[in-house]
Amino acid sequence: MKLDRYDIKILQILSRDGRITKSNLAESINLSVSPCWERVKRLEEAGIIEGYGAKINADLFAKKTPVMVEVTLGKHHATSFQRFEQTMQDCAEVADCFATGGGVDYIIRVMAKDIDQYQRLIDSWLMSDLGIERYYTYIVTKTIKQTPQSLDIDESLAE
Repeated sequence: MKLDRYDIKILQILSRDGRITKSNLAESINLSVSPCWERVKRLEEAGIIEGYGAKINADLFAKKTPVMVEVTLGKHHATSFQRFEQTMQDCAEVADCFATGGGVDYIIRVMAKDIDQYQRLIDSWLMSDLGIERYYTYIVTKTIKQTPQSLDIDESLAE
């Protein structure tokens, strides 16, 4: 699907404000409501817009302890990576998991009820023989900046 400047602008706006009204969205990109909304529906049907959500302040009802973890696997085979990555996908406490280059294989953000829960999670990973050679734990003491995910598309890419 080719995107034009209107599509890109719609994506940028919706990534920042998924609750914007149809009329405000149309006005902000200089289209009438019907053509604007047809574009949104087309972007949804194409799978470019996967859904809409709300940023929840979970600290107000369920305080979590963020823990950053660097993981290096002992074996660098496709099956080792697949097994580890599937475990991360299936683990509710894993908020983010990034495969990296340059010294460690993965950087993981775990959201645990407390440090005890985090340690039990790590112990379970080690006991299940995921191939973890070493890991380093970093307890987050303060969040300095956390940016909601928004879309920053270079508009010059538009057709």
